[in-house]
Amino acid sequence: MVLTAYGRSSGFCLDPIEKKPLFHFYPGSCALSFGTAGCNLGCRFCQNWDITKAGSMNGLGDQTPPERIAAAAVRLGCRSVAFTYNDPVVFAEYAMNVADACHRVGLAAVAVTAGYMTDECRVEFYGHMDAANVDLKGFTEDFYRRNCAGQLAPVLATLRHLHHNTNVWLEVTTLLIPGENDSDGELENASDWFAAQLGPDVPWHFTAFHPDYKMLDKPGTSSMTLSRACDIARSKGIRYVYTGNTRDLAENSTWCPQCGQRLIGRVWHDVVEWNLSENSCNRCRCRIPGHFDPLPGRWGNRSVRICVA
Repeated sequence: MVLTAYGRSSGFCLDPIEKKPLFHFYPGSCALSFGTAGCNLGCRFCQNWDITKAGSMNGLGDQTPPERIAAAAVRLGCRSVAFTYNDPVVFAEYAMNVADACHRVGLAAVAVTAGYMTDECRVEFYGHMDAANVDLKGFTEDFYRRNCAGQLAPVLATLRHLHHNTNVWLEVTTLLIPGENDSDGELENASDWFAAQLGPDVPWHFTAFHPDYKMLDKPGTSSMTLSRACDIARSKGIRYVYTGNTRDLAENSTWCPQCGQRLIGRVWHDVVEWNLSENSCNRCRCRIPGHFDPLPGRWGNRSVRICVA
């Protein structure tokens, strides 16, 4: 079996790490981001469908060896390389080789993934990663079957594996789709599972849906729905809950769970306030889970298409 997408990309971009989204992994830094084509799920609401549903490799760029990507990331001042836009599980060999090349030059490797994979692949793949954002697309098997052509159980297994068996920094994203996965009952069940299995310190991002691909009949997610989801998660003891695809300073910011100070203020993907000192609140010294440099990066909201030559 040959991976026809090996070494080829649908495009390289310099992104804020917050766009992945990762809020506790070197905030404000730049990630050299790329994907290939295809996906192992069939989400009707896919918001990168032009890449994930590509029927051929013709739109992919020329061969780009792992070492060239790592060198470009260093040259451009990146803190990490992110496998994103489509699921890196479908180009796992390439992603793992790029991750190894990044480690040799002091860069981190980030996987943005749906977490839909086998036990064997899960162990090997995440052995090469430093951080992951996993899409928990819904919390019923029915949702995954109808809307994703997949199953929920393997995703939950990935989340448990990452949290309990690896040192990979983990954050989770749920895209809230009106009438599909946003009921109080489903959010309560998901939050109960999250708190019991992942604990209070794994960040959870609730992001706003906009109509796309084969789900054009649904409205966008309201700010009220996003706030309700955050409230339910916090009521279960989950400390770091965020909203995405919004410009809500309060809901995009990191707050100290002990004294209530705003530790990291964010406007969209831009870090605008910083009250951390050595990974701790500079007022009460409460330690905040994650990976933080002494000062935040200054990449801001920019996303810049680049050519890796």
